[in-house]
Amino acid sequence: MKIPVGILGAGMVGQQYMALLKNHPWFEVRYIAASPRSAGKKFSEAVAGRCHFGGIAEVFGNIIVADANDVSKAAAASKAGDCAFVFCGLEMPNDELKILEASYAAAGIPVISNASAHRWTADVPVVVAEVNHSHLDIIPAQRKAHGWDKGFITVKPNCSIQSYTTPVYALMQAGYEVKRLIVTTLQAVSGAGYPGVPSLDIIDNIVPYIGGEEEKSETEPLKILGSIENGVFKKADQPKISAHCNRVPVTDGHTACVSIEFGAQKPSIAEIKKIWTEFRSLPQELELPMAPVRPIIVRDETDRPQPRKDRDADKGMAVTVGRIRPCNVFDIRFTGLSHNTIRGAAGGGVLNAELLKHKGYLG
Repeated sequence: MKIPVGILGAGMVGQQYMALLKNHPWFEVRYIAASPRSAGKKFSEAVAGRCHFGGIAEVFGNIIVADANDVSKAAAASKAGDCAFVFCGLEMPNDELKILEASYAAAGIPVISNASAHRWTADVPVVVAEVNHSHLDIIPAQRKAHGWDKGFITVKPNCSIQSYTTPVYALMQAGYEVKRLIVTTLQAVSGAGYPGVPSLDIIDNIVPYIGGEEEKSETEPLKILGSIENGVFKKADQPKISAHCNRVPVTDGHTACVSIEFGAQKPSIAEIKKIWTEFRSLPQELELPMAPVRPIIVRDETDRPQPRKDRDADKGMAVTVGRIRPCNVFDIRFTGLSHNTIRGAAGGGVLNAELLKHKGYLG
């Protein structure tokens, strides 16, 4: 029997969740909540003219959309067996969303969030499944600290860091000290939501500023690579990261050009390729539906990865790397690519939910 789940948000991320979950073997969407302007409408009516994924209006079209701000509606759905937990893809001010997500958790409804509101809350894990799935073990301490019975909050990191955090972690796991990174991201327009960046601003153009992205790109990996101490997270001291974040005229797929400085021990290019090709973190016997078979795919062509050719690799959940070569300033440089609305958003959230189920925190 599938676990009934809810989706908070009917925009780009919320719809991507629905697209990924419509045939999921473990989870079934039975509750949808969004903004007050959508509340009370059938889902098909609420997204008329702005449905971005084929098939979801047909599958979920008759579900009546609730007001996401009314936690009591979700609590009633939970009591009725229609909403065991929620995926949050809401777009609203962080101070408001922080309170709202905590209200869901207090009502006994676990929150798996795509938003940034709780990424720096001291006891909320920011999870990239292959890197720090052990951070989910903070949930009992989180519940105890807040007096929550069944509820909790976990979040997924910013989509801009997905294309390089896992490759960097794989090198660290192999025993190499990573001291500094310089990262230039080339971020797809779907990352801005819908309607997003005006066409006259992005066609034949690059916008060298995305509000808050550079700060997130420089700090969130340090929490992901950090540790749990006394029921809260302590961020890692390194690597030091300098990020340049740019919006580019690509539909889907965030690219990162990365230079790495190692400590005293420096791996060869051949060793780096071997580490990335062989990298596995999640036990294969778990058979998590959204987990990529190969978390990191190494391309040897001189002109790969490319968004159009590589973003959908392994269900859109793999990180594709290429152009691995010496760096004239640091030690090595490479190009990484990940699908920002799948690996970097809804797909990463679904994979985290699968891990939570495996650990016994859901259902």
